[in-house]
Amino acid sequence: MAVNTSVHIDEKHRIKESHWLVDIVKTILLYIPLIIWTIITCFPFWYMLVVSTRSAGDIFSFPPPLLLKPNFVEQFIANYNNLISRTYYWRNLFNSVYISAMTTLLGTFLCSLAGYGFAMYRFKGRNILFSLMLFTLMVPQTINIIPYFIMMKTFGWISTARAMYLPAAASAFGIFLMRQYIMTSIQQDLVEAARVDGCSEFGIYWRIVLPLITPIIGSYGIITFLNQWNNYMTALVVLKDPKSYTVPLALGSLVGMQSVDYGAIMVGTVISVFPLLIMFIFMSKMIISKVTEGALKE
Repeated sequence: MAVNTSVHIDEKHRIKESHWLVDIVKTILLYIPLIIWTIITCFPFWYMLVVSTRSAGDIFSFPPPLLLKPNFVEQFIANYNNLISRTYYWRNLFNSVYISAMTTLLGTFLCSLAGYGFAMYRFKGRNILFSLMLFTLMVPQTINIIPYFIMMKTFGWISTARAMYLPAAASAFGIFLMRQYIMTSIQQDLVEAARVDGCSEFGIYWRIVLPLITPIIGSYGIITFLNQWNNYMTALVVLKDPKSYTVPLALGSLVGMQSVDYGAIMVGTVISVFPLLIMFIFMSKMIISKVTEGALKE
């Protein structure tokens, strides 16, 4: 019996060791592709930093530079000085932050309010109005450039931030996104119960609906902020004063007919990444902290 017991124990140990080795192999096979993909994803950011610390001659050398030089701080400062001397960069960076933030705040509020109306209210012509709104998604944005410029010139909004964030405050995509989320996550019984308790219509939206749709607000906020931050065409049409430029326009002005100051452009790009990271971290925490909240238990 003792021999059989020891053999049985040895077999258990061998089974555990084999399972342990299998788990290690699975973990390695899982993490190797993830590590490779992470390196591929982060490489453009690393190369952007390397180029921002190189002179024009080093940038176009062969093989391309992939490492920082010992005097990279001095070269970064030199490229930064070129950027500051040729643009109103910090003013332009503030313009981008202000325009993107205003578009995000107004967009999330107006789109969520309109989405709540389409999702929870029954009124005559609702489906027709919603279909017409969705039809605007099929219209290419370039078709609207000339009417958009004429409207902004008529309003006297050329070279102003209002011309950027007010027309973009409410989008058909945002309303559609909010409507679909509200329809699937909030039940009509909850709204009716709030009405019975005496809550006003706007109070229902502000106190009940808005806290429950925080995840989609965070997601749409990230999308809106990034789209407005990278909005080059609209800014090119209505922003004529260099002091009113956004970051894409300011960096685009460094592209000349004869030469392109890639070092200064990369310095400006490196600095402009930080507001995006802050926005993404803030909105990601909002999504993660609220993603499981707001469920209605029956």
